[in-house]
Amino acid sequence: MSATSSHRSFYGLILVAPFLVTLLVFFVYALIRALVYSFTDYNLFNEPEFVGLENFLGILKDKLFVTAFFNTVLFAVIVTSLQTLLALGLAVVIGGNFFGKQFFRVAFYVPSILSSAAVTLVFIWFYQNNGFLNGFLSDLVSHRRSLWILIAGFIFWWIALVAIYALRGRAVNWFDPALLLLSGFLSLLLCWGLSGSEFTTAEEAVVSVNWLGTQEYFGPLPRTMWAIVLQNIFTTVPTFMLLFLAGVQGIPKDLYEAATIDGASRWRQFLHITVPQLAPVTYVVVTFGVIGTLQMFDQVALMGEAAPLESRVTLAYYVYHSAFPPGGQPHVGIASASALILAAITLAVVYLQKLMGVREKANG
Repeated sequence: MSATSSHRSFYGLILVAPFLVTLLVFFVYALIRALVYSFTDYNLFNEPEFVGLENFLGILKDKLFVTAFFNTVLFAVIVTSLQTLLALGLAVVIGGNFFGKQFFRVAFYVPSILSSAAVTLVFIWFYQNNGFLNGFLSDLVSHRRSLWILIAGFIFWWIALVAIYALRGRAVNWFDPALLLLSGFLSLLLCWGLSGSEFTTAEEAVVSVNWLGTQEYFGPLPRTMWAIVLQNIFTTVPTFMLLFLAGVQGIPKDLYEAATIDGASRWRQFLHITVPQLAPVTYVVVTFGVIGTLQMFDQVALMGEAAPLESRVTLAYYVYHSAFPPGGQPHVGIASASALILAAITLAVVYLQKLMGVREKANG
């Protein structure tokens, strides 16, 4: 090896040294320590005592772990599916040419840069019994007549504006944000014009739903977990939307022009051009989504006493709760064992999503 090559290798090692040290300390060393502690009874104060597979067997019999397992898996499936579809839809919509495009791109991305702690505190207030959501739902039920008029007016103006554009020979996207806003504004004017009439008479109604302080289930998940689902989607969709947007802008325009000449509709172009060409981005989005949702911790932890533990616990929080139980003795062995199980589940699910059709490469 020449002196120049040796110098290059030396400088290369210097550049990657911080990353290598971080990887060795916080991943390799931490993984080995967790593996060792998973076979011991250790509480941070006494010497570790070897107990074999007792921690793993105890975890499988723990009802809280079973609840955390199902909460985590279902949460990952639901959130990853919804955030991927919503991010793709938003990217396709704002990737077109329409009035105010830059404004909508910035507005849709803002939630992703907000502090997770601040957003969680806002959502806790949002879900209180006398909070915004219950008040908003009470107003909707009380003014349901006006709501139906608003929806009917929106649909009418939406179709009318698209028809006007078509008669003038101008191409228009049905989901153009500017068009949707104009339709909403006109429908609001219609409701304002009918205000005071018998068609918009309000009927007093009070909605009082306990969103957080309950262990009741709504479908496959506790009601509290659904509240966290909405919060997580609100903060993660913008980031994935940006990734999809970059992918949409990288698709060759020639493909769409050829499809238009062949008479393909916008929907067929989306299914047969956009979706296959976005396979690499979809792979990244789904992978990040699965990893992020399986290891979701901060939003659950910040909920604190606002919701019962059983209604919001996930595997990541179960690890933390086992290692640092409030007012109790730490169980580092159980925490390490459950952390290894979480890591194995994460790796397995990421691998399975490749087998289920999420590809790393676009169709040639």
